[in-house]
Amino acid sequence: MLLHIPQVLTPAALARCRAIVESADWADGKITAGTQSSQVKNNRQLPEDGEASRAARAIVVDALAKSALFMTGALPKKTYPPLFNRYEGDFNTFGNHIDNAVRTSVATGAWVRTDLSATLFLTGPEEYDGGELVIEDTFGTQSVKLPAGDMILYPSSSVHRVEPVTRGARIASFFWIESMVRDDAQRRMLFDLDMSILSLREAGGDTPPVVKLTGCYHNLLRMWAET
Repeated sequence: MLLHIPQVLTPAALARCRAIVESADWADGKITAGTQSSQVKNNRQLPEDGEASRAARAIVVDALAKSALFMTGALPKKTYPPLFNRYEGDFNTFGNHIDNAVRTSVATGAWVRTDLSATLFLTGPEEYDGGELVIEDTFGTQSVKLPAGDMILYPSSSVHRVEPVTRGARIASFFWIESMVRDDAQRRMLFDLDMSILSLREAGGDTPPVVKLTGCYHNLLRMWAET
């Protein structure tokens, strides 16, 4: 499932986050790349345990906790502490790759199975040329370039890349999620059901059919979730 989540960061939170990362010292993005991806990764990244990363990460984590759409779409069990990357100048692209199946956080030491990948855009599309996130999966090939503050969620099993940035700077936060529901198809079904229940409730309140559908949602979640 490919899920666009608008306005994860409020304008104020986005401004605070950008002020932190834009004045920070950036390192070679290969510091977190695996063997295969390091051959095609050419960007810059904030050191994971640096002060700037910790401060900006706190803003993103707080925003994620307030995003109902993120919670519904990801059903997060564990979230890898958000990282930050920058594409500009000679460090401007990341070729085709698939994210590692399991990541170990430098910040927490915790293992996270990567069911979902997330990119939260901190710069808007008007600020740079190129830089599209291209994702190839069963939903076809999708080219993603979102407003600042918006986020895209997609299966970590997808082949994806970042096209070269030819003007300006593309800055984003990225991270991975281990979901309570491991299977992408099951997670998609739960999301569609939850969204349908929400629409029915808004239109007519908690009618008996809505109550039954809500029960179906929770019984499926009870059947499939790993906590």
